[in-house]
Amino acid sequence: MAGRKMTGESIIPRDYADWLASLKSHISGARQRATLAVNQELVRLYHHIGTEILERQTRQGWGAKVIDRLAADLRAAFPEMKGFSSRNLKYMKFFAQMCPAGLIGQQPAAQLPWFHLVTLLTKVSADTEREWYAAQVIEHGWSRPTLDVHIKNQLHLRQGVAITNFERHLPTPQAQLAIEALKDPYLFDFLGLGDEAIERDIENALMRHITRFLLELGAGFAFLGRQFRLEVGGDEFFIDLLFYHTRLKCHVVVELKGVAFKPEHAGRLNFYLAAVDAQMKAPDDKPTIGLLLCKTKNRLVAEYALSGISKPIGVAEYQLVRALPEPLDTNLPSIEEIEAEFSREEDER
Repeated sequence: MAGRKMTGESIIPRDYADWLASLKSHISGARQRATLAVNQELVRLYHHIGTEILERQTRQGWGAKVIDRLAADLRAAFPEMKGFSSRNLKYMKFFAQMCPAGLIGQQPAAQLPWFHLVTLLTKVSADTEREWYAAQVIEHGWSRPTLDVHIKNQLHLRQGVAITNFERHLPTPQAQLAIEALKDPYLFDFLGLGDEAIERDIENALMRHITRFLLELGAGFAFLGRQFRLEVGGDEFFIDLLFYHTRLKCHVVVELKGVAFKPEHAGRLNFYLAAVDAQMKAPDDKPTIGLLLCKTKNRLVAEYALSGISKPIGVAEYQLVRALPEPLDTNLPSIEEIEAEFSREEDER
């Protein structure tokens, strides 16, 4: 029978699989939109409750004990709802205090999940930084643990500050995207290595912690291989680490150096980029870019070295050991305690 295929006793149209995939995509999209709508309404509700608490405590002199009484009464009135613990009510008050208009910068705070929002309010002090991280969450869909890691690692100070020659060798839109894809320094303290670690030990440790490594590299990096073999004119060469960047649509060659940056490092990487472009670059790929990760660098030396290079290359340092910044002290319960409380409430139902 034309246009149909037999499966057991049933007859399935040939376009059934495509139709099913389309329906699944539509349902998934609808579920995501519904979840987002519920979250936005919840955040607006929390802001309203926090504003009410704040107003009565500041203007009418109500004491802190009112929050405990309110928590008990709200939970009794709405036993099916989570989130009315004394701890979470304190976060609502803090939310209203820090964002009177319900905005983070020019963005509605309701675009963010509640615990992402609490993380930003309690762990980021400056409004401009908070706005930057909020935009990144919305753009990249970071989970709360990912957001927490990036805040602790002060990503806003490192993103887009590596030394590059991208503006000279890439078209304007891609150049800016490529600049923003790199950072300086890269933080490899999760490897558990000391400053004396040699190049091969660092590379081995990065492979053991590839998930954390990819998180540190940032969104869009897909790992293709280590010591990636290239053959040029009958000679073998091995790239330390090879990636493909799904947003930049290009290969990324990463060379790891256990010493300070030297101009000859850029020359060798330039050769690798030429070889990858010649042998691996697809017709619709953008030019391959390179990243030199060095223990230290002299900025002026790096800039001079890149000025004479024909391929797009970035130079950045990496750190194996570092001091963590002091967390903000908000006198609020930890987010983990609130999340655990939510989980307990769910289990009790």
